Amino acid sequence: QVHLVESGGGSVQAGGSLKISCVVSGDNPLTPAVAWFRQSPGQEREGVAAIDYVKITKYADSVLDRFTISFTISKDNTEKTVYLQMSGRRTEDTGMYYCAEGEGISGWEMLRSEAYVTWGQGTQVTVTA
Repeated sequence: QVHLVESGGGSVQAGGSLKISCVVSGDNPLTPAVAWFRQSPGQEREGVAAIDYVKITKYADSVLDRFTISFTISKDNTEKTVYLQMSGRRTEDTGMYYCAEGEGISGWEMLRSEAYVTWGQGTQVTVTA
């Protein structure tokens, strides 16, 4: 069983930067692809950015060149921390951000929520004008 815990959410002014984190732990945490999704009230959940275990990344067009996804692995190989660095924030970036993991995800599926198995509880990000 894999566990995901997000942190780092908060409020930031438009144009500012924020970095959120997702710690992946449990059974075999290093190989799954991990993605960030966001959901605003009344909106469908959308894929924002994803990264696989060889660091191939995929971004939604709306965040390309503004967001960067990356990960580090703990020295004992028991945890992977996935980061989402968000710059040039816009009010439409406001939402609950969730990380999710799944095995064997690549290509066009990387931003597809149905491809992911385990989800975190989410962290709220608010961008003010």
